[in-house]
Amino acid sequence: MLTDKTTASSLTEQFVSSPRGARLARRLAVRCMAEWGYPPPSDASCAVALVVGELAANAVRHGRAPGHDFGLRLVLDAAEGLVRVEVADAVGEKRPPVTGPSSCPEGESGRGLLLVDALAVRRGTEDRWPVGKTVWAEVPVGSVSGSGDRPSSAPRTASPAVPAAGCPG
Repeated sequence: MLTDKTTASSLTEQFVSSPRGARLARRLAVRCMAEWGYPPPSDASCAVALVVGELAANAVRHGRAPGHDFGLRLVLDAAEGLVRVEVADAVGEKRPPVTGPSSCPEGESGRGLLLVDALAVRRGTEDRWPVGKTVWAEVPVGSVSGSGDRPSSAPRTASPAVPAAGCPG
C-alpha cells in the first residue's frame, strides 16, 4: 500500500478516487517537478503532469472501487534522466491494453494512452498486493542542470499535445 512520503528523489501520496483527486495529483506532480529543478513551463514538467493526469484519470474512471483511494508515486532517476510515474488503484481486473490504439479513436475518450505512449519511453502494468494494479510510465526529463527539457534523443510530439510554456497544474 502506498503511504504519504516525500524524499529528495521520490514522492508518494494517496488521493480520493474522484476527478478532483486526479486534478490534485497532477498539481502535486508539477510542484514536485519544480522542487526537483524542473520549472512548471518546462517540457519535462508538462510531460510528467500530462502523464500523471492521464493515468490518474484512468484510475478514477476504470479502477475505482468503493472505499478505496488511488495512489501516486513519482521517482526521479537523475542518472537516467527519467521520472517514473506510478498510479495504483484497487481494480486489478481492468487493465490498460499493452499497446495503445494505432490511430486517434473517435468519440470523447480513448486518447489518453496515445498521449502516454507519445511522452513515455516505456509503460506497463503490475499486480498490486493484496488487490489492484499499478500502471506505470517512464518519462524522459533530461538533466536537472539543463533546461528541464527532454533530451534530443527522446521522441517529440506535435506541439498541441505538449504545451510549450505555462503548463497548468
